[in-house]
Amino acid sequence: MMSGKPLKVTIKERDECIGCGACWGICPEFFEENLEDGLSQILAAYRFEGDIAEGRAPETLEECVREAEEMCPVGIIHVEEDP
Repeated sequence: MMSGKPLKVTIKERDECIGCGACWGICPEFFEENLEDGLSQILAAYRFEGDIAEGRAPETLEECVREAEEMCPVGIIHVEEDP
């Protein structure tokens, strides 16, 4: 199932995040809680151009970012192959 390519991960409509912690509980290697607003953000090491809501996940994290996407109760995490 692994693609071998980095994955583009986006927290779309980040303001709709409810801060439930599902994503950082499932995949703490990639997601974390923003301490200022309590919402999800991408770890600095994986951010795309410094954007807290867009990042690139290496193949080694594919399984956990996809599980976080699936388990997000508000459906704002999107994972796709990086073109």
